[in-house]
Amino acid sequence: MIMSTGLVQANKKYKLLTLIAIVFLCSCNCLIKPDNNIRYKLEQNWPQLPADYVLGNPTGIGIDSHQNIIVFQRAERQWPIIGAMPVTLKPSKTVIVLDRKTGNIINSWGDNLFIMPHGLTVDKDDNIWVTDVGLQQVFKFDYDGKLLMKLGEERIAGNDAAHFNMPTDVAVANDGSFYVSDGYGNSRIVKFSANGKYISQWGSRGNKEEQFNIPHAVCLDDKGNVYVADRENKRIEVFDSNGKFLKQLTNKNFGRICSITYDSIDKDVFAVDDKTSFFNLRHNGSDIIILDSAGNIITNFGRSGLYDGPKCWYHDIAVDNEQNIYVEDILGNHLQKFKK
Repeated sequence: MIMSTGLVQANKKYKLLTLIAIVFLCSCNCLIKPDNNIRYKLEQNWPQLPADYVLGNPTGIGIDSHQNIIVFQRAERQWPIIGAMPVTLKPSKTVIVLDRKTGNIINSWGDNLFIMPHGLTVDKDDNIWVTDVGLQQVFKFDYDGKLLMKLGEERIAGNDAAHFNMPTDVAVANDGSFYVSDGYGNSRIVKFSANGKYISQWGSRGNKEEQFNIPHAVCLDDKGNVYVADRENKRIEVFDSNGKFLKQLTNKNFGRICSITYDSIDKDVFAVDDKTSFFNLRHNGSDIIILDSAGNIITNFGRSGLYDGPKCWYHDIAVDNEQNIYVEDILGNHLQKFKK
């Protein structure tokens, strides 16, 4: 009986200590939890596309000065899992303009211009910049689709001032100079003047400072600093306008950082990351992450938070002047709007 009573008392003591440990860990976890007072709700039934409209992989997204949503999409074309990149131009319209409130299509163009659409950026003058990883080129159009500038040699990959190797994105500064993240084949950022003259470049393949493993997207803050989504290294690298390394933003819970954008209202960085498993073949879903300038997570949702939509693979992100978030899902070919 004495041994039995001792075992009971020891068991009670063990349970008490376990409970105290759980409470302590939970309270510690709360201290580093994101700010859940910042909430976003998935807006149902957005966008309002025609019943017979088939949206292909939506890969690039931007917002014009009227807060319309501009989308770059692949229509019927798919990224080749096995084999070479297609070589023919796509007949379908690849650039669509959506009303941000209704999601109705306002305009569309871009037929017979592209092979494999990727990134899209809208500058302060409402010019639309896109990258095509099949054509190995970067394009600047006016708002209605008139070609203003073209960089890179068509279908020819390279690693010099006149060539790209599967360029992914463009960021445009207030003075018109611009940066190209280049990309899948190269691991560099290239800076050009407003008229397209090569200025400089930086980066190489690796995981150290000033190195990249697929620089997948690029954006600028209000100081002109350059933020690069270093996708496979699961981080954001930050440089000054001349390519000097400033810092990196990373977290052990980050997946592959696919895209980033800067919110000039609160000076925050909005990013999307994607988690995979089984040799990167199984998609576990994407998160939307909001970080402050120091890299602290303010909030996140999607794969790891409160969210009532389908499992997604977010490829690009944009934020309007009301801080509503727009993302493109290339897993299900969806566009999503999250209302703050």
